[in-house]
Amino acid sequence: MRMLLSTSTLACAGVMTSLVPDLAVAEFFKDSQARLQLRNYYFNDDYRDGGNDRREWAQGFILKAQSGFTESTVGFGMEALGLSGIRLDSSRTHAGTGLLPVHDDGRAASEYSSLGITAKLRWQDTLLSTGTLLPKIPVLVYNDGRLLPQTFQGTQIEYTGIDRLYAHAGHLDKLKARNSTDSVDIFPQGYSGSEGTDFDFAGLRYDLSKQLSMSTYYGELRDFYRQQFYGLVYTAPAGKGTLTTDLRYFISDDAGAGRNGAVDANMFSGLLTYRRAGHSLGFGYQKVDGSTALPYVSVSTVYSFSNASIGKFIQPGERTWMLRYDFDFASVGVPGLAFMTRYYHGSGGDYRGLDAREHETNTQLKYVIQDGVFRGVGAELRRATSRNTYASDRDNVRVYLTYEIALW
Repeated sequence: MRMLLSTSTLACAGVMTSLVPDLAVAEFFKDSQARLQLRNYYFNDDYRDGGNDRREWAQGFILKAQSGFTESTVGFGMEALGLSGIRLDSSRTHAGTGLLPVHDDGRAASEYSSLGITAKLRWQDTLLSTGTLLPKIPVLVYNDGRLLPQTFQGTQIEYTGIDRLYAHAGHLDKLKARNSTDSVDIFPQGYSGSEGTDFDFAGLRYDLSKQLSMSTYYGELRDFYRQQFYGLVYTAPAGKGTLTTDLRYFISDDAGAGRNGAVDANMFSGLLTYRRAGHSLGFGYQKVDGSTALPYVSVSTVYSFSNASIGKFIQPGERTWMLRYDFDFASVGVPGLAFMTRYYHGSGGDYRGLDAREHETNTQLKYVIQDGVFRGVGAELRRATSRNTYASDRDNVRVYLTYEIALW
């Protein structure tokens, strides 16, 4: 089993290990915990333009372990993230779903594994983490849409010392794709060059009240692009239910050498969601202004309501409408069962001179067993249908079986 660790992470882990015996070892282990998540995924991507469909089946293992913090002025702690994927079914003709690495001969790997270590220092209300990170912020969201999650290497600091304020900043220098064990430089989606770079970010979230919160983030992929984000979430009673307004605005332009060309994209994304009993009904609108598509880090997820199962609806000039419905069957006495369906329609976009129009439908049905011997076992069926004027039409089916075990 191949383990890939950056030299900086190993060095940090070594220093931490040497310090722990002198800083209350018992407290270091007292609050430790570990969980193993099993993921059995089947993925079928059918290309309707006559190309070969991509079809694979794989088993994934995600081990998450974390220590407590030592009892000292500066508390020390550690985390470990073990990832492993095993091929169950694939072929050269149908490989490439993103579940498994693909060799140069077109065949999927039989297995792949990696280990990430994160060292943590806590001083009062400040937490410093260095090593393997899973960023989930507006300007960079790690991708967890396949067998194993995408991971990043770097350092971040979080501060919660002011009531209702969360401050966050960091520097990332490597990424590992969701189906790879190789740590590589960070680069933007769609970049055809070979020279990556680092990603810096900083942001704030402030809760004005229990109903209203505001956030702002700045992210820069050095020599590629910079991006500003402003967000507002407001939830208020509405009749017998609640109405949530979620507004997001991005401003993006090129940075430094602009290795991937000019960047000019501002995007507004808004969603209104009404919830009552087990029902949720959402209506969204999104608009991209500027001469380029919204930039984002390769393989990662876009923090917008249009980040659908297949498409992202972020072409220059594109206007997108979305309708979403969720139902939680716990409201009718069936806890653990949930249904979701959503529809996107995008028009007015420009993709390399082509009129970009697209629409997509996503449907999901999920059930997690709530008690008994098989408590925690989950099954999920996802189906997506995508049609557009500038890329392949696709029908996508995914079947997920999951189970999480608390090891201690």
